[in-house]
Formats: sequence, structure tokens, C-alpha cells
Amino acid sequence: MPGALGAAAAPHENVELKARCPDLATVRRRALDAGARPRGVLEQRDTYFVVPAGRLKLREQRADPGDGAIVVSAELLHYRRADATRSRSSRYRRTPVEDPAAMRALLLDALGPDGEVRKRRELLLAENVRIHLDEVDGLGTFVELEGVVDPVAHPRPGTTARVEHLRAALGIDQRDIVAEGYRELVARATA
Repeated sequence: MPGALGAAAAPHENVELKARCPDLATVRRRALDAGARPRGVLEQRDTYFVVPAGRLKLREQRADPGDGAIVVSAELLHYRRADATRSRSSRYRRTPVEDPAAMRALLLDALGPDGEVRKRRELLLAENVRIHLDEVDGLGTFVELEGVVDPVAHPRPGTTARVEHLRAALGIDQRDIVAEGYRELVARATA
């Protein structure tokens, strides 16, 4: 049956930066002053699975865009990203999941667990950069910048420059930038 599984989605790319942030209210104000627009609040549970390359997680999300409509969704994400204390490129693929409980059970059985992260995330948008104000269970508060790369409208060099510009505008100190993802930070905190 050629094509029975459908065509694989093309990978996406973003430029990321994550930093500890003891004062989310100040960073939020600075983001709004820099022209960012609020896009709502997300409650997320990321379940990670053991894979031979990159990272694989099932993200279950409850979104409140601020208009009274609650949106519940889930997606499977596979991504590759180097751990570094600077903005860094990440390539990823996303696939919607209709039955997250069944998918989690299947992947836990087939691949094994590799951690879980729960967070409350306020999302702001500044052009092609998503600003995440995160409260992560067991870790504290963080700000994350994700610049979405588009080869035509927002190529990587310009997106990297935009992320760095926002880092400065938000007052994110280089010393607060963390190299690892939340999964690794949670694993270390609970070890």
C-alpha cells in the first residue's frame, strides 16, 4: 500500500534560548513594551520517551486564549537541539494526537519513560518570536524565547538576531541562560 501512512511532515526549525527568571512580571512588562502581544495561558504536560537520537515527547495542553474558550489538544514532538548557554537552533517535527492517553501508554510500553515536565506557560508573540513565561513544577520560573525560522520571511540569521535583541530588551542576563531543557533540569532536581 504505497502512501498508506501518508507523507512525513517536513521538519521545522526555530532558534531557542531559555533562562532562569525570578521576576516574570518585570519580563512580561518589558515584553509588552517591546511590542509583544499576549496570546493566552497554557497548561502543559510533556511526557518524554527513550529514543536513540534527539528527544521525543507527548505534549498534552490545555489552552486559555483569554476569550473564554478553552482548547484541549495533544501532539507528538521529535526534536534535535544541542545543549548550549546561548541561542541555539532546534529542528523538530510535530504530529497531532487524537487519543493522548492511548498514545502515552503505547509509547511508554514500546520505548520506556524518560521523564515528565508540567508547566504553566504564558505565551506572548513578538513578530516570529514566541516568548514563554514559564512556571515549571519543581524548578521555578523561566523565560524562553523561540524564534520560528522561515527560509523566506524569517531566515535563521535574522531570527537569531531577533532572539538576541529580545534577550537584551527583556533584561535576560547571560549568566541566567541554561543549556539544558526542562526534562534534564527536572531529572537533576529529583535525583
